[in-house]
Amino acid sequence: MLERLQKVIAHAGIASRRDAEEIITAGRVTVNGKVVTELGTKIEPRRDRVAVDGKLLKAEKYVYLLLNKPKGVLTTLEDPQGRKTVADIVAKIPERIYPVGRLDYNTEGLLVMTNDGDITHALTHPSHEISKTYLAKVEGFPPEEKLDKLRVGIKLEDGVTAPAKINIVDIDREKKLTTLEIIIYEGKNRQIRRMCEAIGYPVKNLKRIQYAFLTLEGLRRGQYRLLLPREVEELKLLGRKKNG
Repeated sequence: MLERLQKVIAHAGIASRRDAEEIITAGRVTVNGKVVTELGTKIEPRRDRVAVDGKLLKAEKYVYLLLNKPKGVLTTLEDPQGRKTVADIVAKIPERIYPVGRLDYNTEGLLVMTNDGDITHALTHPSHEISKTYLAKVEGFPPEEKLDKLRVGIKLEDGVTAPAKINIVDIDREKKLTTLEIIIYEGKNRQIRRMCEAIGYPVKNLKRIQYAFLTLEGLRRGQYRLLLPREVEELKLLGRKKNG
């Protein structure tokens, strides 16, 4: 995952980002042994060797965690409008970690975060087939023939969706809501919401309950836990299987 050089230096605790920019333009920084003075330079922190005044920066340890994201939280690290982000929830983690994929502002549930750029790239590659399971409460009572359109793939503005698995979990006659379990293997923007809108049954509430083999068991909203070593290895294996 590429990052601006001044951000890497600042995050290493060497200086503030503004001071890091002055350090770079003064010719005091090398990347892989070569002096770099351009502020727009981007590097791969885990692969490139960065030194300030000849002293190598220490690489951060890899961190992998699972977060139960609440509604009303942005899946981003910063927000110009000051809204709460997933970075605020995991602020006690010293390493700078990033979301693997996205959950929109009003969607809650399972989100993996890490600073391992390789595994992030592998799991979010366009050719990936990682299963993602959602519970969607939709308005009304969609008939099977409508759900079948989602099961075979439905045309959206950015292309036809891959076949999804759809099961009716609950029907609330009083509130006129149906709860669907929806399993998809791709990651188009706001995909579940757009799929349901396309068949005429908009989503009222959406929660991701599973990502591959990972579930939310034992985690309340806003809580997170570190992944176990065996879980990390299994994710890496999935990434290798899907991408080569």
